[in-house]
Amino acid sequence: MGYLVYYGHSAFEINASGKKILIDPWLTNPLSPVKPSDITGVDYIILTHDHDDHLGDTFEIMKNNPKAKVVSTYEVANFVAEKIGDESRAIGGNMGGPMVLEGGIRVALVPANHTSTHGSAVGAVIITGEGTLYHAGDTGITAEMGLIGELYKPDIAMLPIGGHFTMDHNEAAKAVELIRPKVAIPMHYGTFPVLYGDPQEFARMVTSRGLPTKVVVLKPGERFEFKF
Repeated sequence: MGYLVYYGHSAFEINASGKKILIDPWLTNPLSPVKPSDITGVDYIILTHDHDDHLGDTFEIMKNNPKAKVVSTYEVANFVAEKIGDESRAIGGNMGGPMVLEGGIRVALVPANHTSTHGSAVGAVIITGEGTLYHAGDTGITAEMGLIGELYKPDIAMLPIGGHFTMDHNEAAKAVELIRPKVAIPMHYGTFPVLYGDPQEFARMVTSRGLPTKVVVLKPGERFEFKF
């Protein structure tokens, strides 16, 4: 059985295939129930892009977790490696076929319609023994989401719904229609007033489209177990 934990904004912890993975670990966000110093045993940190609310507390977490490696685009991984002074702890790739990590985990970086100071913003498909998860990062809706659904068949899709910088609940409901995951988890909403997306409205709109996807709304700190 694998599980994930939502820490608010776009930050998640995934435990699967015997590894602990953090995604976009801004754990000092206003909604997070944990501090960076609370997190131990991290194997990988996946970064979708380098904006402060996604790069987050990566450097402190890597300092406290000396075996943790960052996984991102070539440019963001190199940026992190330069900052920590250790290129062996950065795995840089790009959009395309999955990168193979320890424990049989594979990570495919996929297009996101957003910006990044270094390189391009991406989403990440994480393929584990317990299921396939898609973290969309920050993105507007893209036609490529249909290809992600077709090629990788994500069991779980973590989708931004906040609006202003990303999809809102209406666009994210359409994204669910394109991806067709078994479970959709909304993220990147409510952290600040400008992120107006409504998770309950998102759930209603997914249902109104006649989709079989189950919408799971997690409060920061809540855990969701999975085995597909």
